[in-house]
Amino acid sequence: MSRHLQAFVFIVAFSCCLLGCAVGDPATSTPRIVNIINFIRYTEPRSDEVTEEVLYQTVVSQAEDLRSKDLIGTYLLQYDALIYPPYQELMKEEKARGCEIGAWWEITQPHVEAAGIAWRGRFPWDWHAHVDFSVGYTQTERENLVDVYMDKFKEIFGEYPKSVGSWFIDSGTLEYLYEKYSIESSCMCKDQVGTDGYTLWGGYWNGAFYPSRQNGYMPAQTVEGAIPVPVFRMLGSDPIHQYEATVGGGVQSVESLEPVYEGGGGNPKWIDWFFRMFTKEPHMGYNYVQVGQENSFTWANMAKGFVTQTQKLKEMAAKGEVRIETLGETGRWFKKEYATTPPTSVIVTEDPWDGGLKTLWFNSRNWRANILWDAEGLKFRDIHLFDETIRSEYRDHPDTLPVFRYETLPLVDGCLWSSSDNMAGLRLVAPGFNGSDPVFSSDNACQTIVWTSVDGKAKFIIRLTENDVRIESKAANDWCFELNAMPGKDLPFDAITPSLIKASAQDREYGIAISEGSAEDIRKENPGKVFRLVPSQKGVLEFSFTLKEAPSRGK
Repeated sequence: MSRHLQAFVFIVAFSCCLLGCAVGDPATSTPRIVNIINFIRYTEPRSDEVTEEVLYQTVVSQAEDLRSKDLIGTYLLQYDALIYPPYQELMKEEKARGCEIGAWWEITQPHVEAAGIAWRGRFPWDWHAHVDFSVGYTQTERENLVDVYMDKFKEIFGEYPKSVGSWFIDSGTLEYLYEKYSIESSCMCKDQVGTDGYTLWGGYWNGAFYPSRQNGYMPAQTVEGAIPVPVFRMLGSDPIHQYEATVGGGVQSVESLEPVYEGGGGNPKWIDWFFRMFTKEPHMGYNYVQVGQENSFTWANMAKGFVTQTQKLKEMAAKGEVRIETLGETGRWFKKEYATTPPTSVIVTEDPWDGGLKTLWFNSRNWRANILWDAEGLKFRDIHLFDETIRSEYRDHPDTLPVFRYETLPLVDGCLWSSSDNMAGLRLVAPGFNGSDPVFSSDNACQTIVWTSVDGKAKFIIRLTENDVRIESKAANDWCFELNAMPGKDLPFDAITPSLIKASAQDREYGIAISEGSAEDIRKENPGKVFRLVPSQKGVLEFSFTLKEAPSRGK
């Protein structure tokens, strides 16, 4: 068997689910980890009012707020901020009291010129992707940029940084940072479509993952295929509403913990809701969130949300509800706990805007899923598969456009396959079933959901592991799952048979292997329908995922 097949062809064993996953009470034992990360730019050419002094005073105010509450944080500096003496002095003061100082990997003119590279930007800092991010440079240039930054950082602080973050860092840069400078942690943007000109879609949704050596966005399945640096997802996405913040592939708005946004982290009601869900729900594994803001938004715009959040954090930390750590500390903890990317979940049983929605995000090294409860019942809103052998197009060739795009392998996509009046999803069809509130439990290997009818006469039990899905209901009548999508969308499905659903994307053939129950092709029944998953006579539907290289397919 080839290394690729050994790494990731999985038509899996079902031992965990067949035996029944053990259930525990992770609400009392699951770590809730918070990193306060403020990243620092020296200049902001998009606004004449946001001067270098305004940017500097914003960081001063952030530091004063954290000091007043005896909270530690992580500060990540762009190169142009790193070489500015006032930031150096301020950061040394913060470091002396226990904060972490690291690197923010957006590329600026002083950085590029120090590395002997010609500057291609329109301004001293240009946010266009092929100038701003490491994907826009050759591997040799990427390594030169790393060396120049690290030498300057060590000259100022006497050591190399242990944490390097960015909206995105390519795998070539990240691997070099680890191999030569032994960084311990990184962080990157949340999932988004088109925001600020770049798309990151279908990845490990929250917390940290070990990225593939071939692709900095793709979780690795093996130790050998991974860069051993945990990469944490930033910004605290709204688990319910961010996913559909513009559907069908348009540019998404932002619904997150960032304190500048009145619809999210700048709203006291939303902040209370987010931290209540963060600390009280029975998440699987651990739960993580990044708090903080880049100084470009200025203190005047972020102060209300920032101060409200840090006050809540101080109170929660005093009660033992959260652990506030630097990014480096959390990275070291993660590496001690996990040799490979673990299965985790994020659970939300209250809608911040009182719409009655509930959701669960499940993540693992092999796949992710999102389940949503809405007025129509339950649906898988998202399923994406991961493959560490997919080599990013930017791994060997620099991005030449002001945008970039990273994706995984879709099986259900309730955002990109939708329109505002036709929402895609793999929906449970169960005539006569009226569900009560779902109940969640987990151990380190299995996430379990029990959804009982209001009258108590029927229930669904859903078990998710890093390898498979098992759904059973013996009392419900004639139930199934149906995938719908907006007609005209370019879907990846090639063939649908009773035991196997085949799809292809990014030179991979992948799909769903049904071990109990069956699949039906329903594309001819209705232009908006794709397939149906039907349980066995025992009332069980069980499936896993398949993946192999498609050598005959060109890019």
